Parts: sequence; C-alpha cells; structure tokens
Amino acid sequence: MTATAAGRASGPLVVLDADSTLIREEAIELLADAAGSLALVTEVTERAMRGELDFAASLRERVATLAGLDVAVFEQARRRMTPTPGVQELIDGVHAAGGRVGVVSGGFHELLDPLAERLGLDFCRANRLEVDGGRLTGRVDGPIVDAHGKAAALEEWAAASGIRLEHTIAVGDGANDLEMLRAARLGVAFCAKPVVRERADVAIDAPDLGAVLPLLGLRG
Repeated sequence: MTATAAGRASGPLVVLDADSTLIREEAIELLADAAGSLALVTEVTERAMRGELDFAASLRERVATLAGLDVAVFEQARRRMTPTPGVQELIDGVHAAGGRVGVVSGGFHELLDPLAERLGLDFCRANRLEVDGGRLTGRVDGPIVDAHGKAAALEEWAAASGIRLEHTIAVGDGANDLEMLRAARLGVAFCAKPVVRERADVAIDAPDLGAVLPLLGLRG
C-alpha cells in the first residue's frame, strides 16, 4: 500500500469507504467504547450517516469524547476490526485486471493503515487524531476528510493512475459517501442507509464485497 501509487494502470479504479464497508465496524465506536462514550457516539454516528448532521461537526463532537485516552487504545481497537467478507477477493481481482483499489475514510489513519497494508490496497486516506504526551487530545489533526474530500480523493487517484473516471467505481454506505458515489462512473450502495440506496446507481445488500466484481465484469 502506498500513499500515491506510481505509474499508469490498465484496469479500473475501485474506491471503498472504510467503516461498515471495508470493515464491518464503525471504528470510532471501538475507540468510544474504551472512552465510555459509546452510546453518545453511536447515536451521533447513525444520524451523520443518515445525512441528518453535518459530518465535520459531528466528527469533532465524537472525537471530543475521546480526550484523555492512551494511544494504546489504537492497537486494542485494531484487534477488534473485522474485514468485510470478500474484500481480499475484490482487491485481488481488481489487481489481476491491472486496476487499483483505494480506501478513503472519515475514520482514522491510526486504525486503518496496518489493515490497508495487509490487504494490499494501493491508496489510503483518512483523518488523523491529535496526540499530546501519548494521549488523545480530543481533536482531529489537520483537515477533516468529509464528503467533498472523499470525492476529491477518487478523482486524484484516478488521475495519478491514468484511469478515466468512466472506469471508476465507488462503494459506500453513508451520506458522506454520496459525493464520491456521484463522482465515480458507478456508485454502489453497500448495506447502505436509505438516503444512499435512493441515490446510488446500484445497491448490494449482502455484506460481501466480492459482489462488486461482477459489476466490473470480472466475475460471472
């Protein structure tokens, strides 16, 4: 996995959301569980994914509840993250066709990076959590990856790979994925919230990312 894969690709670009798409969990909820703020964070996350709240504001609200956590919580949360069935099949199939796969997330690099490397993803972009003295401050470090940031990542990675946008697919489940789904040639709602199902080009209801391969013509 590289921050920016070099050279031109001969196949498609597939860009995945992370929480409840690449993995089955909402990663911030794993951190909130350790902070004792799980109920609040779960409620705010659900409302944000339904499109009822501004994503950036909701993320700041949720991250604020993590203040004081020791950075050891990252490893604890990573052990509880479950890759979605079919994700390795999807990545391997796209790579075999000469394409690339990326993940762009409103979650956190601290949790995603090891998994992205293990799965062999070509691109990974997420938020970072501010740390001071080995503890979380309750703030995000740097610009927030929101709906616009997700669409921008897809377009940037396509350009870097020499892949035309008509050869791109985006897969996500929440309202903050909608811009990315619109930017791609094909937007896939994956076990998604109603607002995403209504606006996506196609919906996959079973939690199996291998089901994306037929949409690429890579599996019958």
